[in-house]
Amino acid sequence: MPVLQRIKKPTTHKGKKVLLSKEPQVIENTKQTFLLKGRKTGGIINDCLKDFFSLKKPDAVMLSQKNDILPFEDASFLEQSGKKRDANLFIFGSHTKKRPNNLIIGRLYDYQLLDMVELGVENFTSMIEFKNEKVGLGLKPCLVFNGDLWSQHHEYQRLKNLLVDLFHRETASAVRLQGIEHVIAFTAVEGKIYMKSYRILLKKSGQRTPRIELEEIGPSAEMKLRRTKLASDDLLKTACKQPKELKIKKKKNVTKDNLGTTHGRIHVPKQKIDKLQTRKMKGLKKTSAERKEDRAALKKRRAEQEASGISTKRLRSQS
Repeated sequence: MPVLQRIKKPTTHKGKKVLLSKEPQVIENTKQTFLLKGRKTGGIINDCLKDFFSLKKPDAVMLSQKNDILPFEDASFLEQSGKKRDANLFIFGSHTKKRPNNLIIGRLYDYQLLDMVELGVENFTSMIEFKNEKVGLGLKPCLVFNGDLWSQHHEYQRLKNLLVDLFHRETASAVRLQGIEHVIAFTAVEGKIYMKSYRILLKKSGQRTPRIELEEIGPSAEMKLRRTKLASDDLLKTACKQPKELKIKKKKNVTKDNLGTTHGRIHVPKQKIDKLQTRKMKGLKKTSAERKEDRAALKKRRAEQEASGISTKRLRSQS
């Protein structure tokens, strides 16, 4: 017999606002990420989680307590944690003899597991080991994906989408050149993924466009794809569905070429030129000389008609 759950309504104004903020929004807030540890973690995974937390701040929370869970066998704890903190992304770190230095990156949809990818960290260099200046807090990075695997292999395509979702912050309507200070590069070669993080330096070039230099600031990691648990195409399409209010309405007879130039097509119906009124239009009025010619032609035509009328009368009288 099914158990009916009682729906608890908020009793305060603050509680009502919290529940309304968790409901689906037309324009969603920046996705939050929570990072947690497994039953056992090594030094590499601890440093890796700290660096990912530094890259995601302030849109992330680090859970210090260790958790005896296996996400690929039971993801209920992750779903509950995401619902409790209103977070859609998670990073889980663990270390076992079978899977050393294990890193799991995943996301939730409607507080249910959507995608999950397991990566094995083989070589890792923390941000602390790079003795140089770092980027500012909360800066939106520029992501670069190198290699054919990102476009040819289905699992790498989904991992690319997951990484873009992980490092995506608020939507920017315009981009300023001086605001692009951080770039993260992911290179997929021969089954391995190399992650590099750089700070962009704008140098003088003697021209309007500055000279670009990259300075590695960390973290740097060499990872290997182990296991995946991906959502079906239909579920992913449902999760990526946009509300009607955000859909751009297509304008009829308006197109854009490759250079961004807008072209419009105008449909003009067939006009009745013979019935156009032209007497009151100044540009189409006759000159005085043309009016004299018209009057002279009219007198001549009347005279010819009168002469032809007299001749017909004589013929009738003689007959």
